[in-house]
Amino acid sequence: MRFTLSPDHRDFATSLTALLNTLDCDAATRAWATGNPGPGLKIWRRLADQGLQALTVPTHHGGLSADAAPPIDRASAGSAPWPGGRASSIDARPADHVAPAAQGGSADHVVSRAACSAATETGSADTGDSGANIVDAVVAFEVLGRFCPPGPWTDAAVLPLLLDHEVLTSVAIGETLVSLSFPPYVPYALDADIADARYLVDGARLRAFTPGAALSSLDSARRLFEPLPGADVGPALAPTRAFDLGALLTAAQLLGSGRWLLETSVAHALTRRQFGREIGRYQAVQHLLADVATALELATPLLYGAAVTAEPADVSAAKTACGDAAHLAARTALQVHGAVGYTAEHPLGLRLTRVRALIGTWGTPAEHRRRVLAAIAP
Repeated sequence: MRFTLSPDHRDFATSLTALLNTLDCDAATRAWATGNPGPGLKIWRRLADQGLQALTVPTHHGGLSADAAPPIDRASAGSAPWPGGRASSIDARPADHVAPAAQGGSADHVVSRAACSAATETGSADTGDSGANIVDAVVAFEVLGRFCPPGPWTDAAVLPLLLDHEVLTSVAIGETLVSLSFPPYVPYALDADIADARYLVDGARLRAFTPGAALSSLDSARRLFEPLPGADVGPALAPTRAFDLGALLTAAQLLGSGRWLLETSVAHALTRRQFGREIGRYQAVQHLLADVATALELATPLLYGAAVTAEPADVSAAKTACGDAAHLAARTALQVHGAVGYTAEHPLGLRLTRVRALIGTWGTPAEHRRRVLAAIAP
């Protein structure tokens, strides 16, 4: 079976790309890293105007997803809903954490059409309680991966699978920033200091939390905080599926970042001259770039296929493949660019650190590989 995007999905991606091309996402990311969220929040609201944050929010809360809230995930009650079956405790430090720091143009019609038409060219992409919008969200997050705007995008997309509350109405229109802690594989809360709604998944329960100590990340724009658990909010509706959606959307961002890295590296190789000719004419450089292109192409159907099936093993396969491909793209991009790739002024560095951080969040490569292995060799 081939997993390819429908014309509406391609139009959706094109419209988001056109919009983000008009916004200075790199400047917003740098400002966010220094504690100035203003430019990034403008991007957040602009994309909300296009319906991006509404893709996974139910229609009875003003979103574009299916009306019914997901039922409580009984399978995960009393046990951890993520790979490995570990207890729900903050006992893992993802790769994006480094060390503790001191505390401290309209596309509405395109979004709507894409949300109503989630069929691939080979079949339906209806994925259950989140409706067809899982595919739409994957398309959107792949575009986000190319531009790397700051903010808790995945947290906002995952929240509708965890609770059915009026807060989702303000999430859908971009008025509420969400920060989630999903231990043990998302133990730290992203942008918790500026978030309007903060939730911690505690086994099969959902709790509020307050931000504690600030932490350093490999990606300085990923501002992490220790969550200090607070009041019980109620049952987490579908934590297993919420975890899988978070992993899938992270995979989509990795694929998008990998594509940006490849395209930027190819453009640089075609213009950078050394020893009297463009470096892209040297076979060694061509082979490096071809390996990246192959890895990205092989990861793409795994991502789209997982968006269609929403099966845990498929999600893990996509997360692993997209992470490996993006990591190879990052390493190759740095080799092709040379010393300029290390400079703070070059946009390459923003993607290098984002890729490295995302590889380790929403499940490490080792945990996702274990889940794939368990599915094919129980």
